[in-house]
Amino acid sequence: MRLSDLLLNHPFGRDEEVLFTLDESMTVGQAQKRVAEIASSLVVAPGQAVAVKLPNGPELLCTMAAIWTRNAVHVPVNDRLPEAELEAILAETGAALLVDADGVHQLGGLRQYPDDVAFIVWTSGTTGSPKPILHTHTAYLELLDRVLGPLRGSAVRTGHPTPNLIPVSMALNAGLYNCLFGLRAGAAVVMMDRFTAEGFAELVGRFQIRSTVLPPAAMVMLTDSDVESLAPLRYVRSITAPLSPLNARRFMDRFGCFVLNSYGQAEMGEVIGWTAADAKSHPEKIGSAGRPLPGVEVRVDLDGHLLVRPPNVAVGIEERRDADGFIETGDIASIDSEGFVWIDGRASDLINRGGNKVFPDSVEEVLRLHPSVSDVAVVGVSDDRLGEVPIAYVTGAEFDPAELDAHCRSYLVAYKVPVAFLAIEALPRNDVGKILRRRLVELWDSAHTGD
Repeated sequence: MRLSDLLLNHPFGRDEEVLFTLDESMTVGQAQKRVAEIASSLVVAPGQAVAVKLPNGPELLCTMAAIWTRNAVHVPVNDRLPEAELEAILAETGAALLVDADGVHQLGGLRQYPDDVAFIVWTSGTTGSPKPILHTHTAYLELLDRVLGPLRGSAVRTGHPTPNLIPVSMALNAGLYNCLFGLRAGAAVVMMDRFTAEGFAELVGRFQIRSTVLPPAAMVMLTDSDVESLAPLRYVRSITAPLSPLNARRFMDRFGCFVLNSYGQAEMGEVIGWTAADAKSHPEKIGSAGRPLPGVEVRVDLDGHLLVRPPNVAVGIEERRDADGFIETGDIASIDSEGFVWIDGRASDLINRGGNKVFPDSVEEVLRLHPSVSDVAVVGVSDDRLGEVPIAYVTGAEFDPAELDAHCRSYLVAYKVPVAFLAIEALPRNDVGKILRRRLVELWDSAHTGD
């Protein structure tokens, strides 16, 4: 089975609408016809890569399916990506074609990928240069069913499922995953090309969305917006970047929705998450990533590193498994007596201040409580005496460093308090909203070279 079958063999009737945006829609029959038209325009051999630089919408999804019907590999490209970054992706993947708003462009790339490879996405690049990740049709279908299993349960459902709302770019793994997840569930798909609080609220109301996904930045935008209601929305899963407990609580208090974290990586998909039953029976666990999904095993080693044994991973990741089949995630975590996993932060972000461990997230959470702080990132920088010390880069209104220091000391033990509070116009983030802490360390180092 190929991922294109999720659209081409969708359980809706041919005249039923299956793809939506704010302004357009497409029936199953129209989608099938468009996929065939696009496929006929693609001069590409099996296993070759086709880069697609289109905005979210039916045309993008039909192009993706057409590529798969030609047994080629889909390379999603953000349609707002600068030319230099586009050229780097085309060179890295050896794409034979580029499809954009102007049509199909022959590139001449001759790289061949294994038969089962479906698409290529990229690591977040928070600790180094982004790296390509190859996902296969077989493994991705397993991933979708791994997550769908506990959500479907044993209840007999009648009628069509609620549409799946996709509020993030389908150039990201999160966008692709949630789109394909909806199609695998037999639901229609509603895609947003540009996220706005008002547009999101309109789509939630129009399609009676009760459950969806949102990146933390979108939740903050909604919380701070003039939107009065998100009814009938009940559950929101946080995706793409860490969500602070503070912003989760603000969103829940504002709109009355359960905010559920989950955990996964681009290389293995979602491996830890919540079910609706867990959300109802364990509200005190909100803030954890949830429990391992079916077929997934997790453990924490003596140093607190989270290890995961998923059924499948992306191409080339198998070599990272240890003798027992577990993969080192790079995250520090704990597992409680009921199997809920609590993520403390990235091992690479951990600040070792003279032997005392400081996780940036816990310090940032406190600083966000201060009214002069709009956003903040805490990083560790070199110190001759202690090895490392935390500093904070702050955006927002004009602030008094002494006031922020006193604020931190009222909530944190002394060793967690940043030694410096620095103003910055905007925090460096990647495409999915994760803070690029290494850039902040470089900024500090360049300002203090020779001190």
